[in-house]
Amino acid sequence: MIKKSRLWMIVVFGIVLVLAACGEQSQEDVVKKLGSNVADLAGYKANVEMKMNTGQEEQLFKIDVWHKKEDFYRVALSNNQQDKGSQIILKNKDGVFVLTPELKKSFKFQSDWPDNSSQPYLYQSLVEDIANDEEAEFTSNENHYIFKTKTNYQSNNNLPYQEIYFDKENYTPALVKVLDTDGNAVVEVKFNSFELNPSFNDKDFEIEENMASATPEDVPTSGDGVIDELEVMVPIQTVGAELAEQVEVDLENGKRIISTFTGEKNFTLVQEKRNVVETLQSPVEVEGDIVNLGFGAIGALSENAVEWDYNGSNFYLASDQLTREELVEVAQSVQGHNVK
Repeated sequence: MIKKSRLWMIVVFGIVLVLAACGEQSQEDVVKKLGSNVADLAGYKANVEMKMNTGQEEQLFKIDVWHKKEDFYRVALSNNQQDKGSQIILKNKDGVFVLTPELKKSFKFQSDWPDNSSQPYLYQSLVEDIANDEEAEFTSNENHYIFKTKTNYQSNNNLPYQEIYFDKENYTPALVKVLDTDGNAVVEVKFNSFELNPSFNDKDFEIEENMASATPEDVPTSGDGVIDELEVMVPIQTVGAELAEQVEVDLENGKRIISTFTGEKNFTLVQEKRNVVETLQSPVEVEGDIVNLGFGAIGALSENAVEWDYNGSNFYLASDQLTREELVEVAQSVQGHNVK
């Protein structure tokens, strides 16, 4: 006759075997499935909400992501609160571009984007970050597989980790939290929808099509336009410098504000707004990297400067003393303002 204690051990062992056979996937299983999903992917469309809290006012914006195999991307980003048009990161057979349809401007980058940095709204980038981190932590809850991994932000060392939530049913991303050095979620990326293997039109990844489809109808394109009251923007984060001089220059069809900051490290911020939008021209080639400035603006970051468009104005921040990380930090804080 089997003793009760021995019988209990047999029952427990049997339950463990059953759970192992039909229960949770291991970290290795999930990573393998994610890699297989990405490898077999013909494309996807995702609707994303991003929330950023970098110390100033919390920023909310939406992102529409389109990807078509092999290497075509369209990432349209707009500020939910401002509704001032959008910017588009476009990658096609001709290269990598940042488009600002509102100003009919485009930049062409000599860049290996999106492979050169973590991209919290791109499926492939998230899976690659997991695969590249041998110390990635793995947990799960009722609906999600969760990974905590290192990030790869070349222009920001203050966001070293991220938590990535994948849907258990289809292994697609559901939520990403980018964490600061104290473990606080500074960026939250919520995937509202994720469509696998959708159909695309032939022109969906062409510059002309995207510039035309996203340009507001009321943007003036001739001398009849009247410039709005100029909202002059200055940075909140100045890395110890103070505003020493602010010069206003009248242009033939607009205004330019030159703000000079001096202190431990000097820099200059140039803001320009025109009442006439130029006709669409060839993209301006840029040597540098694409950087998300966190308030609905995409910047072009070079060694000594960062340039971006926002709310109808062009901004150029330059310094031979600020590091690349400091350039981004100052640029991200250009939200304080006075009106000219």
